[in-house]
Amino acid sequence: MGQKVNPTLMRMGGIFNWKSRWFADKKHYADNVLEDYRLREYLEKKLSNAGLVDVSIKRSISKLTLIIEVARPGVVIGKGGQNLEKIKVGVDRIVNVSKIKKEKSRIELKIEEVKKPDLSAKLVAERIIGQLISRYPHRRAVKQAMERVMGAGAKGIKIQLSGRIAGAEISRSEKYFQGSIPTQTLRANIDYYEKPAKTRSGYVGIKVWIYKGEIV
Repeated sequence: MGQKVNPTLMRMGGIFNWKSRWFADKKHYADNVLEDYRLREYLEKKLSNAGLVDVSIKRSISKLTLIIEVARPGVVIGKGGQNLEKIKVGVDRIVNVSKIKKEKSRIELKIEEVKKPDLSAKLVAERIIGQLISRYPHRRAVKQAMERVMGAGAKGIKIQLSGRIAGAEISRSEKYFQGSIPTQTLRANIDYYEKPAKTRSGYVGIKVWIYKGEIV
């Protein structure tokens, strides 16, 4: 089961919390879910050079709070907070553009710095994707990523590549391990991320598991 179930989803409500924390009735639930998707999509494009790791969304009756975790918070804030104000305007456009005045939500942005970006599965996967697209040798890219992650203090890492690796005509799957990845232990703090790399030869799927230790 640990091979097939998303490790984060498997531990949700235990050691991990939901990324969208709000309650809505049947009338507004679908609108809120679509709004959350659009917000994350907008922030992903806007903060691609800031090392975006995660976006948590909290809603109350008249307030929307976005907790943005990034590796480089200075890029998000900008000189004198200019970039932050631009992001706030873009978020406000997504959230409040079609609402009447009394229904509009007050926007609050909280920027949190990720202390160890090398322990983020998302950033590790995106770095490998960039290397594969630029035709960097895949084994060397994976080996360097694993060494960097283990050097940052991880207990274990697993990386899986699937697809037309190195431009091969027949797709295949390759797995690389270092340390331990206890996928069945619910106390295990495992960061997981998956994303495809659009190489010249075709898609190569990337999956990254990083084990940071047990949460007691």
